[in-house]
Amino acid sequence: MNKMRMLCFGAFMLTLGYLLGVSGAGFQQLTAQEGDAGVSEDAANKIRAAYRALGEAKEALIAEGRYETITDGTNAFMILAGGGSAKDDLESGRGVDPETFAALYAGKALPEVAELLDSDDSGRITYNKEVVRLYSKARLEKIFADRIKINEVSN
Repeated sequence: MNKMRMLCFGAFMLTLGYLLGVSGAGFQQLTAQEGDAGVSEDAANKIRAAYRALGEAKEALIAEGRYETITDGTNAFMILAGGGSAKDDLESGRGVDPETFAALYAGKALPEVAELLDSDDSGRITYNKEVVRLYSKARLEKIFADRIKINEVSN
């Protein structure tokens, strides 16, 4: 008799859970974000202004011969660091900046660079058969220190 009660109780709970799940009664439906970045209009306006300012800084660095990228779009890391040459970095094999590194993995390389990219057995991006690496810790520390100096001068 006890087994029968447990079986009925289990069947009842299963049925109840199913019916509540199907009807959605009393539960808020959760959905994934649908293209909305989730930022307020004020924040979006400030982001757009910052992007325009990065574009102006990029143009100044290009005019000084201090900005060369190998990926589509604006490389904020390189701009905020005072410029650089992602092409030289990639060809040297000593590593690339974090934004270039991410863009290469995201398939955003310029066509002339993309044709020399491949991947190894581990899925790592290679350039001329050499694994593309991120800047060394020491180089990243220096770049962040330089960024602070640039920011202090401009304030």
